[in-house]
Amino acid sequence: MAVKDYNPFAKRSTFDSRSLLAYKALTIISWLLVLITGATYTFSAPHHGHTIWAINSAHHTPFALNKFITSVFWVVLLIFQIGYVWHLYSANKDWVTHAANVGSHFIFHNLLTFGFLMLWTRGHFWQAELLTIVNFINLSALYFRHPVTPRIVHIATVSGPLAWTYTALFWNGAIMVGAHNLGARIVANIFIWSFLGYGGFFILAYKDYTMGFALSILMLSLALAQIATKAFALQWIFAFAIMGALAFFSLVVGVPGIFGKEGEAQRQRTEGAVVSHDAERQPLLRDE
Repeated sequence: MAVKDYNPFAKRSTFDSRSLLAYKALTIISWLLVLITGATYTFSAPHHGHTIWAINSAHHTPFALNKFITSVFWVVLLIFQIGYVWHLYSANKDWVTHAANVGSHFIFHNLLTFGFLMLWTRGHFWQAELLTIVNFINLSALYFRHPVTPRIVHIATVSGPLAWTYTALFWNGAIMVGAHNLGARIVANIFIWSFLGYGGFFILAYKDYTMGFALSILMLSLALAQIATKAFALQWIFAFAIMGALAFFSLVVGVPGIFGKEGEAQRQRTEGAVVSHDAERQPLLRDE
């Protein structure tokens, strides 16, 4: 048998009934694990630990987030993920194949997110950062290996989780290194611009406006948290500037009818054609 037959992350053109059943079961179980754990630790602290937002409030780092905006981001993302699960049960074989191909990465992401929540709420930030790095690698591999997926699948399993994981690297990392002094804030004033470069890369290179919108929402969360804790500082000003830039360029890419002619990949989407090799650099231009 080929090596890819044993590799759960390998890209396949078809899946047998047993594999699909496994993906359906493990996807739902791992998704519920994140949902239940996240909801529980949002309102109730674990034994010898604290709630998710109690830890965020206790550490006024330059990358602390706003509780309300971040919670809304996650609620919306979880709803999109219900749509992704629905694709696994669709009568459309193409949708099922796309959903199953990203399934292993998504299940792994859920397990890593569950582990992160368990560690974060108990104050084990170094271990939580390690899991976040592994998840970032996992989701980055997913992005570049599966650039063409239906929009809901892409948002639910790729761009939404990847945008969050990139943010979590700094959210948790700032607490991990104890970023509370002036020097740490100066360094944070520099590193925050990486969000513009990171989001801009996907917007310009892949026409991925959902990545831009996701990061802009998380920048809004960061900006509101920073202005509430340290009004006379640069971090929230930079966060608002980055949020505005990402949102603007995402709109430029996402609403081509307003800002210019549609590209070749968008015409292919409208006509239902198979995306060409060149158009694979534009992962969101394929509707359901």
